[in-house]
Amino acid sequence: MEARSFADPALFRRTADPLLLPHEARNNLILGITGTLVTRPEVYPEFHLWLVEESEMPVAAAAMTPPHNLILSDPATEEALEPLAEVVAESGVDVPGTVGNEPWVGRFVASWLLRVGQAATKTMSHGVYSIDRVLDVPEVPGGSRPADAEDLDLLIDWVSAFRNEADPHSPTDRIPVAVRSRLQSSGSQTGFWMWEIDGVPVSLSGHGGQTPNGIRIGPVYTPERYRRQGYATALVAAQSAWLLDHGHRFCFLYTDLANPTANSIYTKIGYRRVAEASRYTFQG
Repeated sequence: MEARSFADPALFRRTADPLLLPHEARNNLILGITGTLVTRPEVYPEFHLWLVEESEMPVAAAAMTPPHNLILSDPATEEALEPLAEVVAESGVDVPGTVGNEPWVGRFVASWLLRVGQAATKTMSHGVYSIDRVLDVPEVPGGSRPADAEDLDLLIDWVSAFRNEADPHSPTDRIPVAVRSRLQSSGSQTGFWMWEIDGVPVSLSGHGGQTPNGIRIGPVYTPERYRRQGYATALVAAQSAWLLDHGHRFCFLYTDLANPTANSIYTKIGYRRVAEASRYTFQG
């Protein structure tokens, strides 16, 4: 097997897609991130891309946009994880942690730790969900609309609040840049939606990370005073239906498996779990 890094995201995608696309839902995170590197490079000014090939076919892939964690693809074979861990370790890049689907991410972490002498802690378990048809959900007051430039300050506040609540150790310094970029490119490829009642926003849902046939929903955030009213459910259902009607075959999203309410909500909309992913943080 041959492992190497890539400086050109477009070349990486052309080379890695035979590995990634057959399992598009399971690989939606790395597909979405690397697709953004190709189409909107200003979102991630620094990146690292690695690929393992065997007989000129891709068998494992990883991507990283510092300071975020390394994203692992599903490999074609378990054996490909060792040369992948080796090429990442030899690159000298500071890797704070990794996220990927089980069982592969756990096996990658084991190989990584043997090489770098670090420790690892599993910090979150995710459900990876996909939908191709939205089910009917209970009606609630208000309605959905795409966010616009007038919502910028509120979006930054709510996305920051979401990040602080869901992942308090994750970096937040680039949130204003990311929010502005999504608004400027809003449409079926990236953007934010709001649920509002009498002109007052009560819930937020974003979409981005486009793949060849799908798109990822998130973040989804409702301030505490508006929760448990069904607003997020109605919003994600409406947004998902609109995206499916405007050129996407699938929508994807990630949930915290420790939050049974969120997982139940998305299942009722029509999302089905396609994988369980884990996030590991490295120490030492």
